[in-house]
Amino acid sequence: MAVFTEDSPEASKIHMTSNRTSADAALVDGGGGADTGDRTLDGPYPTWRALRWLFFFRLLMVIGLVLAFSPTATDPLTRDLDSQRIWATLSLYAILVLASGLGLSTRWPRRESQVALAVLVDILVFSLLMHLAGGIASGLGVLLAVAVAAGALMLEGRLSLLFAGLAALSVMTQQIYSIAQDAAQATSLAHAGLLGFLFFAVALLSHVLYRRVRSAEALAARRKVDIDDLSKLNDYIIQSIGTGILVADGERRLRLINQAAADLLAATKLNSGAALSDLSPELDAWLALQFQPGVPNSGLIRIDERKVRTSLRLLGDYRASGVIIYLRDNREVVAEAQQIKLASLGTLTASIAHNIRNPLSAVAHASQLLAEDSRLSDDDRELLEIIRRNSARIEETVQSVLQLSRRHQMEPCLIDLATWLKGFCTEFRERHGLNDTEFQIEFGADPIAVEADPRHLHQILANLCENALVHGRWEGQPTWVLVRFGRSRDSADKLVEITDQGPGVDAAIAGELFNPFYTTKAKGTGLGLYIARELAETNGIRLEYEPVEPRGSCFRLVFSG
Repeated sequence: MAVFTEDSPEASKIHMTSNRTSADAALVDGGGGADTGDRTLDGPYPTWRALRWLFFFRLLMVIGLVLAFSPTATDPLTRDLDSQRIWATLSLYAILVLASGLGLSTRWPRRESQVALAVLVDILVFSLLMHLAGGIASGLGVLLAVAVAAGALMLEGRLSLLFAGLAALSVMTQQIYSIAQDAAQATSLAHAGLLGFLFFAVALLSHVLYRRVRSAEALAARRKVDIDDLSKLNDYIIQSIGTGILVADGERRLRLINQAAADLLAATKLNSGAALSDLSPELDAWLALQFQPGVPNSGLIRIDERKVRTSLRLLGDYRASGVIIYLRDNREVVAEAQQIKLASLGTLTASIAHNIRNPLSAVAHASQLLAEDSRLSDDDRELLEIIRRNSARIEETVQSVLQLSRRHQMEPCLIDLATWLKGFCTEFRERHGLNDTEFQIEFGADPIAVEADPRHLHQILANLCENALVHGRWEGQPTWVLVRFGRSRDSADKLVEITDQGPGVDAAIAGELFNPFYTTKAKGTGLGLYIARELAETNGIRLEYEPVEPRGSCFRLVFSG
């Protein structure tokens, strides 16, 4: 039952408005408009479906009249009638009814015209049959009332009164003709008048019924459009939510899944009714445990090397009612927690920085002045050195945290990587006292330009290169760092790689490298790689780590396109 929509909110709004407008126009327009289909509420009234029902009704009328006036009939009222003329009239009526069926199949002429012609033909034929059957006394005047009612139910406005007037005129003409032929029939004039009144009453009542039915249909159509719009909006909201949502029934079968859940589960079978075990065995096993007593309704499961945080809510009071399962990538949860922590830390640090840095500066300055005293012993100087080192470490930590709250607004520009990296490497070598062998740069012949903020890119590469200098040594061997840039072999991405030949990173802690305050160095702040990744993401750059065989580490900056 999963529904995936690709409409934007604006397109959905336009679609909803057009649905409601078309439905209202179809119901307000009682006669005109294009033919849009056979659905009862689709298009103006009468619909083609109503015309089909009228055709079947008239066909049954033909069959009933043929049986009533059949030569084998034993009714004494029809035994002495002019059967030849009656059968000629019925034959003509049958031909006209079948011709209306042909017009119905070809949908020509217009629907209103077909109804009007059908009712007029019925009034004329029934009047002629009434005359041939002996006048009003034959009882066939009821057929005229049926024809008037059919016209009033299918056509709105004055046409229904026109049909009633024609039927009444036909009856009165028939009665006047009978009076002219036989004065004894004059007593039936009141009967003819009542029958004419009946036609108008039937027309008016049928018209009232028509209006009520159309009002009910209009209301139903508007409710249907509203429900459809709400359903589309609900589907769009569910699909656009970043949290994975999955609905399963009491038998642990899939009923609904949004795109976020499908991505987390790498789902390929999205058919409604599919077993949850086919979609994700790990999730199915977790759900089976949730119905045991004492088990919390949330947890952490591993799906394809990815940790997914799960929670559920019952759709009813019982397990058979089904459940809603919420799925979130645990990395997102951790990242949100880190963002909250860093935001709080940045706010706190910014507000109390002067209370930390000012006393710290006083301590550092006092230690420098005290170190100038020639009477200090070696032990005292060692203590002063400890004060100096720890003051510098506190200053570095405060400065690093302040960088998170004082991040410069991004000002991207087009950068020629070859020229820019040459200048960066020259500056970095001079600052750290490195030669061309210890700190190398390697690039291809093709010119490569990227769009980024030069200040942010400088800080990113400085953090990565300094990290390589610290952790790139191996068993007393000299430092070696390589900066290389070029294009990806598999895509059009542009790459900058910083590689060292150190011992590398243990696979067990590789996932923690970019977490704030995580460091393996006793004197480190654990913010260098985190700041580098944050600045990279701000500039639309992807920062990745990859181990190097047989040893070493490689940090890669990927510029899309």
